Amino acid sequence: MTFSQLILLFISGSELLLLALLIVFYMRLRKSEVLLTSMQAGQESLVAKMHFNAELEQEIVDSFARRQQELQALEMQLESRAQELRTLLEQAEAISRSPQFLRELILTGRKKGQTIPQLAKATNLSIDEVELILMKAE
Repeated sequence: MTFSQLILLFISGSELLLLALLIVFYMRLRKSEVLLTSMQAGQESLVAKMHFNAELEQEIVDSFARRQQELQALEMQLESRAQELRTLLEQAEAISRSPQFLRELILTGRKKGQTIPQLAKATNLSIDEVELILMKAE
């Protein structure tokens, strides 16, 4: 074999090696394209899910804000009712301590058969005061 034949053989071998490398590179490129396409599809799905989650989160935040407003309104109503009840209790205590109410309570209790000490204890009056009210009633 002559030198030119050796060079020709070497160049042909190099070309075959380059062709094999080109085929391997092409196959890896196709595999990468498939992987890239699937990743893009996954990314689009992820973006859609993130968008949905963002909308859901916004709905939750809005719902929470509405609930807070409702709770504040209910708290104000509750405070108003509590004040009304305090006022009614004060009025009831004032009425229950009035002399006319105590007189009625003592007379009603006596008709039901309660003793003078029982009536005095129930009305927080002394026994003498209960006897005086009963004497004035008779």
